[in-house]
Amino acid sequence: MVNDKMVNNDNLRTHRSGFVNIVGNPNVGKSTLMNALVGERLSIITSKAQTTRHRIMGIVNGEDFQMVYSDTPGVLSPNYQLQRQMLEFSRSALVDADVLLYVTEPQDTIDRNPDFIEKVKKMSSAGTRVFLIINKIDLTTQETLESLVAFWHTQLPEAEIFPISAQERFGISQLFDAIKNALPECPPFFPKDQLTDKPARFFVNEIIREKILQNYDKEIPYSVEVEVESFKEEDKLIRIDAVIYCERDSQKGIIIGKAGSALKRVGSQARKDIEDFFQKQVFLQLFVKVDKDWRSNTNRLKHYGYDLS
Repeated sequence: MVNDKMVNNDNLRTHRSGFVNIVGNPNVGKSTLMNALVGERLSIITSKAQTTRHRIMGIVNGEDFQMVYSDTPGVLSPNYQLQRQMLEFSRSALVDADVLLYVTEPQDTIDRNPDFIEKVKKMSSAGTRVFLIINKIDLTTQETLESLVAFWHTQLPEAEIFPISAQERFGISQLFDAIKNALPECPPFFPKDQLTDKPARFFVNEIIREKILQNYDKEIPYSVEVEVESFKEEDKLIRIDAVIYCERDSQKGIIIGKAGSALKRVGSQARKDIEDFFQKQVFLQLFVKVDKDWRSNTNRLKHYGYDLS
């Protein structure tokens, strides 16, 4: 019995687990990086900034490790209550990180959010493992990259710097191994077959919202929220009713489009991706309703899941 206990304790000590939190300015490729590291498409990706609104967790399991990744909204100066809540999701990632991935790219500038950078510096100086990720290096020159590496060495001297291209998957395997080796020795936090902390409905919401981001311009994508009202899974089919909420009647008309054409296009594109995600046939119905000024209403934000309390 004593020998069995000793073996079990040794197994616990050789297992690595930890929280790997991804932060950075909007549109630097955080979601693309998260999906590349996790190997699943959990975070929505578009060319528009501020696509990620929540802190999204993706879990990677191996025999002797568990990496708990968190994708966070881009750090920004908030203009309304929704953006304040998004910033809180990003700030919370600085509190519980075992490894912090600060993502930047060649066009990024340090003066976009100097206060946030200062917090990252303090974490690095206090002993948190900080990896400075220079993403999108396929879009720059070797000379520029060398200058960026030298610059970030002066800004975050304790951080390890990784030039990568998440889109092209260049440098991902090396980064993955470095993260694994940086995790503390610890038993797993979640069951080994768990992929994320979010329910199925959340990913339906995100897929629909991604199609809205891709199909509409200007303020429309940032003024809408999606809520699944019904999710019924049968043997060979998932039946989903979802509501797209916007802030004004004029936006409702744009989202629906002439004779419902715009909404049909969003529904068709979303249904295909939802079927790919769940590997099952999907019947999707979309509705559009007005929830006036929901982005500035604290109670409505809590209802939609933007609450850290």
